[in-house]
Amino acid sequence: MTAPVSPRPSTRTLRARAAARHGEYLADLAALVAIDSGSYSPDGINRVAAWFANRLERYGATTHTVPAGRHRGRALGSALVARKKGARRAADGGQRILLAGHMDTVFDDGTAADRPFSLTGSLAHGPGVSDDKGGLLAGLSALEILAEEGFDDYDEIVFLATPDEEIGSPGSAPLTRTLAAEADFALALECARENGDVVIARKGVAEYLVTVTGKAAHAGIEPERGAHAALAAAHLTIALQSLNEQEDDATINVGIVRSGSRPNIVPERAELHVEVRATTTACLDRIDRAIEAAAARLPVLGTTATVRQLDLCPPMEATAANRRMLAVAHSAGRELGLVFGAASTGGVGDANTIAATGTPVLDGLGPVGGADHTPQEWLDTTTITDRITLLTLLIARLCHTTAT
Repeated sequence: MTAPVSPRPSTRTLRARAAARHGEYLADLAALVAIDSGSYSPDGINRVAAWFANRLERYGATTHTVPAGRHRGRALGSALVARKKGARRAADGGQRILLAGHMDTVFDDGTAADRPFSLTGSLAHGPGVSDDKGGLLAGLSALEILAEEGFDDYDEIVFLATPDEEIGSPGSAPLTRTLAAEADFALALECARENGDVVIARKGVAEYLVTVTGKAAHAGIEPERGAHAALAAAHLTIALQSLNEQEDDATINVGIVRSGSRPNIVPERAELHVEVRATTTACLDRIDRAIEAAAARLPVLGTTATVRQLDLCPPMEATAANRRMLAVAHSAGRELGLVFGAASTGGVGDANTIAATGTPVLDGLGPVGGADHTPQEWLDTTTITDRITLLTLLIARLCHTTAT
């Protein structure tokens, strides 16, 4: 039997509810910013997770935490997963929607005390105020508003808060992939761009270690018996940097070059650390082949190079499905008098991991913020009401939208 359809909440009602929460939102944001929750601060991360779990459980969600383990010998906090079941089963057309954001910041313990939450005019400041505690709190607010409205015309809404996004999600990525694969739509809760744009695409990132091997020799007596690994690495650096001239939608950067132990020895080894960012998987694959080809044709006699891919984060591409989600967001925005574009950015996030599963995803759905990762990080408090309303409307509209 098909469950009855709950009435669609009105834009006016949702905005009124969001406006009424403005003061509470700021108080909650101040409380969250006061918790040091750097990626390697598991106690702080777990305090943030417990705070969100307590609020989500008040509105009927079931919650559990998933340990993220360790990274480079250091403990990580736990991810939070909250599930809220709706009244319409998936078999009857009910949608499964994932909301995803992250609890960790880039700041060391002690930063919250040194640089506490503050308001300067309409701008809020503090560590993580925009990236991403403001966005996570917007997601929580949207779910609470829908619950207060009695809206449950979905199969399930899942709220995911990860503990390690700022270091590439080494522990939580498998969990994110699993939850994303189960969802029909995903909404990533990073804050909106400084100009108000949401995010429809993020570049993917691949990191490489290229090791050049030559032969040592005395640089003053018999340099001809050596094979100069550093010279080969220099040629290879030029070759790899020149790939930027061939690719419009990618950046290739040889960020670290190391070689040699003493000035009187022809160096027998060199290392290049290379980062590649590209808008599509096809472009990343093409550059991967170009790096291998350049490493195979070193011009310095007696030297060889091996290439090892250290990490790969796939791109979030501006797919047709993502653009259909964007159209729903634009429609909701027009009802609020909001005009915004869709940005493509070189930064990566959990939305990249979600996109790799094939689930449609839109990012940048928190309030407007900027200067992330700096002491000047800010969030525009005048955008809180409209952006929470937009997110709430978008969730409700996607419940009546097919993913294909």
